[in-house]
Amino acid sequence: MRIVLSVAVAAVLLAAGIALGVAVPALPDLLRQTLAAAGRARAPDGSRDHQYAAAAPDRPKATPDDHAGDGPAHGDHADADHAHRDGEAHDEGAIRMRPDQVAGQDITTRTVTGGTLARHLLVPGTITPDTDRIARVPARVVGTVAEMRKRLGDAVQVNEVVAILDSREVADAKSEYLTALVQAELQTINFERQQKLLASRSASEAAFETARAAYLENRLRVDLARQKLSALGLDAAEVAAAQKRDEATPNQSSLRRYPLRAPIAGRIVERKVDVGTAVGKEGDPADLYTVADLSTVWIELSVPTLDLAQVREGARVTVTPGRAGEPERRAEGRVIFVSPFLNPDTRSARVVVALPNADLAWRPGTFVTAEIEIAQDAVPVRIPKAAVQTIEGRSVVFVRNPDGFEKRPVTLGRSDDDSYEVTAGLAAGAEIAVGNSFLLKAELGKADADHDH
Repeated sequence: MRIVLSVAVAAVLLAAGIALGVAVPALPDLLRQTLAAAGRARAPDGSRDHQYAAAAPDRPKATPDDHAGDGPAHGDHADADHAHRDGEAHDEGAIRMRPDQVAGQDITTRTVTGGTLARHLLVPGTITPDTDRIARVPARVVGTVAEMRKRLGDAVQVNEVVAILDSREVADAKSEYLTALVQAELQTINFERQQKLLASRSASEAAFETARAAYLENRLRVDLARQKLSALGLDAAEVAAAQKRDEATPNQSSLRRYPLRAPIAGRIVERKVDVGTAVGKEGDPADLYTVADLSTVWIELSVPTLDLAQVREGARVTVTPGRAGEPERRAEGRVIFVSPFLNPDTRSARVVVALPNADLAWRPGTFVTAEIEIAQDAVPVRIPKAAVQTIEGRSVVFVRNPDGFEKRPVTLGRSDDDSYEVTAGLAAGAEIAVGNSFLLKAELGKADADHDH
């Protein structure tokens, strides 16, 4: 109790002496040490009591060990917060995502490789039938249409009979051949008989020569009649066989019937006559049908002179519908002809593209847009356009890493319709986001906003 009172009294005296500027006499060692210890105590406002500290001028400075058990001070918390912010700044551009989060947002990735950039020239065009795959069924003889076996739109095969004509011209040609054939058989028999008689000396040399001359003459007539049938598109063996059948059915005759056959396989796209129509004469219809094979069609293009030098035969062409509102579809063809002549009115050249049309979806007369491939450039690093995002005016991609993705600025070079060349910032072999990469851009923007707050 005495010690406490002594300390209190000493403290009051010391404070008063300091306030008046009066020298304070030396204190006993025990009292000085007690005051020094009391100087460590905190004042009621939470700060250190500087009066006590001044009362112990010879107190050693505090070492880190003196505060080891005191816990973090206000300044220590500020230092920790500052260090935390420094760590976030260091990780700027990194997006932490687990594999299941990547899959859940449909973010697809692809390994970067080299490739080819293809540049194109856009030209409007019109689909037309392939002239090598369109044919007409001509009348070929004077006559009347007896049968029309195919309707508009029907499919036909090569050499299939599509119509029958009734023709006196055909009847005359068949009759001439059949008559020559009969005469030839008779003269052959007579010639062989005279040959045997001459060998047995039962006939004269003159009779043999007469029979021989008649035999050769009739053979020549048969050959001429056969050629006439061939010119009409008739087969002599079929004519002879039809005559045999006619002999078995006297009430029916095929002598005047003339079959018309399809020259190519395809579809009937035009029918020009009806049954009973006279054909073959001047002023009469010359054709009965038009057959077209539309499994391949042509695209007629008109390329300006300035672009003509870039177009090469064999170049790949991508075709899309030329009018808005038409179903979206694409097909690939090839340039098969580049005209050496220019149209004097338009100063452009005709370019023809062959386009496969197995499903018959491309109809002649349709307007289309053709993308003619005019150049191919090999590049060491090629990425899809969908992989590139723009952040703060710079082109970036997102590179996959074990923790998620990392923003990577890149320098872009040449491009085509689908891809970019990367000239700096990315190497082949890296794995980048190519699908839904805009979600990563949004995630990065959200992280930056949180950092600013």
